[in-house]
Amino acid sequence: MKYITTIDDKEFEIEIVDEHHVRIGERLLQVDFESVNGQPVFSLILDGNSHEGFVYQGEEDWEVLLRGQQYQVKIEEERERRLRAAAGGGIAEGGEFHLKSPMPGLVVNVAVEEGQAIKKGQVMIILESMKMQNELKAPRDGTVGRIRVKAGETVEQKQTLLSVH
Repeated sequence: MKYITTIDDKEFEIEIVDEHHVRIGERLLQVDFESVNGQPVFSLILDGNSHEGFVYQGEEDWEVLLRGQQYQVKIEEERERRLRAAAGGGIAEGGEFHLKSPMPGLVVNVAVEEGQAIKKGQVMIILESMKMQNELKAPRDGTVGRIRVKAGETVEQKQTLLSVH
């Protein structure tokens, strides 16, 4: 099965070859991907290198937190994408986006204010979890709406932290 995966405006063609192999472009990689204790924490072994990350489904895309960096990942089945493109379907960048916590943690810093204009990729909140600080970034340009947390607060996974218009 082939998928088109978009990460930070870069597209990757990914083919799931079998249970332990994926092809990204022309590269064939050996993978082992397991959930840790039923949590949104995953262990990924990619060509012998071990990685740990948080993966959860956001409102529109998947949210992936890896090495202290948050990524928004859009995954489309190749066939569905071709059909949608033929039908003239586009992706809307408008509307309200709710930034949700990818894991339980402590809000270390809220780096934006309500009404502030922001750019895609700008750090909005720093969240500490498992002794690691994670930068939660703006998924697109916009204006900060309501901020629902402040520094020093403990948050739960999937709790709404702020909105972007």
